[in-house]
Amino acid sequence: MTPADLSLTVLHAVRRAVGEGALPGVGVPERVKVERPRAGGRGDYATNAALQLAGPAALPARRVAEILRDRLAGAPGIADVEITGPGFLNFTLRAGTSRALVAAILAQGRRYGHGDALAGQVLQYHHRREVRAAVVTQVVARLQTAQGARVRVSCDAVDPAWAALGVRVDAEGTPPVPLREAVRPVPVTYDVHPLGRDAARWALLRPAAHDRVAGPGGLLVQSEANPLFTVRYAHARTRALLRNAAQLGITPAYDDDVDAGPLLTALGDHPAVLEAAARHRAPDRVARHLEATADAFLGFQHTVLPLGDEKPSAAHRSRLALAEAAGTVLAGGLDLLGISAPDYL
Repeated sequence: MTPADLSLTVLHAVRRAVGEGALPGVGVPERVKVERPRAGGRGDYATNAALQLAGPAALPARRVAEILRDRLAGAPGIADVEITGPGFLNFTLRAGTSRALVAAILAQGRRYGHGDALAGQVLQYHHRREVRAAVVTQVVARLQTAQGARVRVSCDAVDPAWAALGVRVDAEGTPPVPLREAVRPVPVTYDVHPLGRDAARWALLRPAAHDRVAGPGGLLVQSEANPLFTVRYAHARTRALLRNAAQLGITPAYDDDVDAGPLLTALGDHPAVLEAAARHRAPDRVARHLEATADAFLGFQHTVLPLGDEKPSAAHRSRLALAEAAGTVLAGGLDLLGISAPDYL
């Protein structure tokens, strides 16, 4: 069960409770947010849905949580539901969840994490003639489109140099009516074009919009001190492992659960990160998540292939499938940022 699956399962429980009259006066929400438990929480995931529904239901939050727990007990993929604090629902997932996660990533490919959270929304943004505003707005539009929205972007005037950075806008000129900005980032204070498309886009997108863009030093250095290099290197390593495995006659197949908690957590969180980045118009969230995913994978990569005289086993096939899934998530995230994910680096 992926976080998206769990969110739908909780939503169905809410709909059932409303339909049965257990939550009178409650409107079924469009979505239910699940996330990793915070301090004091338990299990694999948690939701504050009961706290949000308590007011409309005119019931204590813990009572709402009990109503939902009764309808979630025994749901496929859920091993246990526990109530903590004022009414948080904490979920422990059944064994095999990681298998479903890896299968979902490999089946959906680079579109893993795309969804319909913003389906039906039609958004139009307008930005200044400034390179950071152009790149950030473009990526906000990509993220929101990946969540089902229809987005159009216009600009006062397009700088021809932006084409080298992959920037495109739908319309140019002053709109007849004022249009809102997706975000108004702090302008960059130096010419980023000499960095090249990938490094320039990372430099503009990695800081939060209210933060200044750091100087160009280190963005072209191939070392762990350069987060962009680390992310792209991690992706390239996943491809190298697949090539090396093919030479050894090993094919990826996630048959056995793999002890790789940080990596599995990062991969499982990817859809929620993409949705949050789209809703909050914050591409920097995606960049930071890619860094965390890359770090988790690089700490795991040395276990993927047999060492020395070790013979290939089901464990190696499973680790290889997990490595392939990690590469898929890294490539998909970079693609949304408009940055390439080379197979060789």
